[in-house]
Amino acid sequence: MFVIELLEAADIDLHRADLLALLTDAVNGGASVNFIAPLSPKIGHNFWDKVRGEVADQTRVVLAAVDKTQAHGQIIGCVHLALATTPNGTHRAEVQKLLVHSQHRNKGIGGALMEAAESRARTLGRSLLVLDTESGSPAERLYQRQGFVRSGIIPQYALNHTGTYLIDTVIYYKLI
Repeated sequence: MFVIELLEAADIDLHRADLLALLTDAVNGGASVNFIAPLSPKIGHNFWDKVRGEVADQTRVVLAAVDKTQAHGQIIGCVHLALATTPNGTHRAEVQKLLVHSQHRNKGIGGALMEAAESRARTLGRSLLVLDTESGSPAERLYQRQGFVRSGIIPQYALNHTGTYLIDTVIYYKLI
């Protein structure tokens, strides 16, 4: 059984081991989430330090799927909303870092995280969500099921998770 929880800055520190394990599992498992495998602990910690600061500054929202069957409430998934802060963009947010630990996939966690992100975005007065993902990835199918509209493709946008070749990225949006 899992629940979706909003993480505050202090929670990033409290759950650092789970969050680092989640990111490492995703990157080393082939997810295209801005890192090259194998993910070093230093790079992972630096990332979560940056996230902690943005959560504290209220420019980023982190929602976590927490496995309540574990004594300490293990984090098994997350999604981020990067909140646009420019005066002409405060109606939008970018969905980032939708991660579900490989041992917990195909159980509805990704969809639940996306629904929670959309709900939170509405609560914050956001009416447009945007995201990008690797063309042909499993995440792409999830976003389409969640009602996101494919806007376009950018060829050779990023290195793949091993840094050996360039991959295309697909841009999606959803009016909420």
